[in-house]
Amino acid sequence: MHVAPDTIVDGRYRVLKRLGAGGMAEVWCAQDEVLGRRVALKLLGSRFAEDPEFQERFRREAQAAASLTHPNIVGIFDRSEWDGTPYIAMELVDGQTLKEVVQQRGPLPPHIAVGLTEQLLRALGYAHRRGIVHRDVKPQNVILDPEGQAKVADFGIARAGNSEMTQTGSIVGTVQYLSPEQANGMPVDRRSDLYSTGIVLYELLTGRVPFDGEAPVSVALKHVNELPVPPGQLRPGIPPALEAVVMRALEKDPNRRFQSAEEFVAALEQARRAPTRQVVVDHVPPAPVEEELERSRGWLWALGALVLIAALAVGAYLLLAGNRVTVPNLVGRDAEEVADILQRRGLEPDFEDVVDDDVPRNEVISQNPEAGDEVREGTVVEVRVSAGPGTTAVPDVAGQSQADAQQTLRDAGFKTKVEREYSDGVAEGDVISTSPPAGRQATKGRTITLTVSRGQQLVIVPGVVGNTAEGANTVLQGVGLGTDVEERESSEPPGTVLEQNPAANENVPPGTTVTLVVAKERPQIPDVTTGNPTIEEATQTLEDAGYRVKTTERPGDPTLVGRVIGQSPEAGTRRSTGGTVTIAIVPDPNAAPTATPTP
Repeated sequence: MHVAPDTIVDGRYRVLKRLGAGGMAEVWCAQDEVLGRRVALKLLGSRFAEDPEFQERFRREAQAAASLTHPNIVGIFDRSEWDGTPYIAMELVDGQTLKEVVQQRGPLPPHIAVGLTEQLLRALGYAHRRGIVHRDVKPQNVILDPEGQAKVADFGIARAGNSEMTQTGSIVGTVQYLSPEQANGMPVDRRSDLYSTGIVLYELLTGRVPFDGEAPVSVALKHVNELPVPPGQLRPGIPPALEAVVMRALEKDPNRRFQSAEEFVAALEQARRAPTRQVVVDHVPPAPVEEELERSRGWLWALGALVLIAALAVGAYLLLAGNRVTVPNLVGRDAEEVADILQRRGLEPDFEDVVDDDVPRNEVISQNPEAGDEVREGTVVEVRVSAGPGTTAVPDVAGQSQADAQQTLRDAGFKTKVEREYSDGVAEGDVISTSPPAGRQATKGRTITLTVSRGQQLVIVPGVVGNTAEGANTVLQGVGLGTDVEERESSEPPGTVLEQNPAANENVPPGTTVTLVVAKERPQIPDVTTGNPTIEEATQTLEDAGYRVKTTERPGDPTLVGRVIGQSPEAGTRRSTGGTVTIAIVPDPNAAPTATPTP
């Protein structure tokens, strides 16, 4: 398989440029010729594409990943196969990866690092609740869009259900972010993703990964055997509570880590509010009672009876109503505080994101059990959280009038603002383009910028009358106008511009042709007297030269009757064609006089 710019994949996607490559796949920017939008096209590497079992797993797991619809997950539009190579068409996110951000800016402030990590965890929690484990969480797979929203990519090769993508003797994933169980080639679950997320947070806070080395094997062994340097030692100022969260996320034993993304988020929120402090309670041993018991054996039996009665009472209470808590009211609260609220009550949250046009994003819509219900500690509370109005593709409104385009976008759930620019190809008042472009997935309620045509940018025609034809042509071409030259006989110097059309200072479209009337030298009147030609011969010569002829009689040598003996203007005089030349001939004395017409 060979992919190059302008390759048409599957008869639909025109490859534009390569965005990157990993161990399993190449990613290209491509134009969806059917829907007219740009996508990120991921093509499975040829080494894996030749393995039928791997192809089947790729297709099955891509299908599972395509079911994930979340604001913090890169959307998957299409999956298919081209020339035996499976591919996925995904949302194209224009932005930097977290890896690029850290490489350019260095360590991030704790509150920014925590905010980005929480977005990553919300995406993972959504996927985990649907049985999808990412297995390759790393900052290279988290992209920040222009609005600062984190989007997790590469769910197309995640583990769905019980499928496994690990090849015998090899590890899938980037070694600096592998969990110890992945490094050992053992089965993984969502806690492995949380370990990798802990490494991402570590890197955001310190600017480096906790384990690195020249050989991948040595790095993998460090994940299994070595403890990370606490981030506060690398970057003083990291709150102790936040450091404790990072170190718990990086526990070697999955059972000692956070057990869910929601638990991880709750710990981050608690660390955000206050440093983690350990409260040590000194247990004071009870005062000895032997002396008193020796004094009275009867009191011993009484005390035993009382203890027994108290134990029975406590046991009955615990049996009937012990370890029960009241479910708090979560509706209307921000989802980020809900996990902390429930866990302080000894309850476990189970979040479900629901698209809702009316409830603000991250606000709780409903809960089960209801507020006020009495439940046992450890009960899972289902919490439906608004994902906001959801996302939808930006409609293609290019070529529509401004009013129609704004209505179309409002109907799709967007706000609009208008910018204007000149266009040679789009009529004034019609839409040139949108930002984000047509086909791009955008959150409903977002403002879409319409670029509306001002029409062609007109050119002011410069005045060139009196200039030479060459000079006028240079001036007009300099402002984007063409020229067409016509000549006219004139007493002005040859080549002088006499007239122009359009006239000076008129506004015309670029490329308009300006007609120039340029002076042409007048011709000389030919000689029709030398040799005394006949009147017919002289008339023919003058008419061929472009002049009209008028005759007059003048007495002369009788032998030259009917011959030309003079002309006016004289031969050689410059006169515009079309003018009249008078020739004088000798009359015939014997000819009858011409009758004078009566009035």
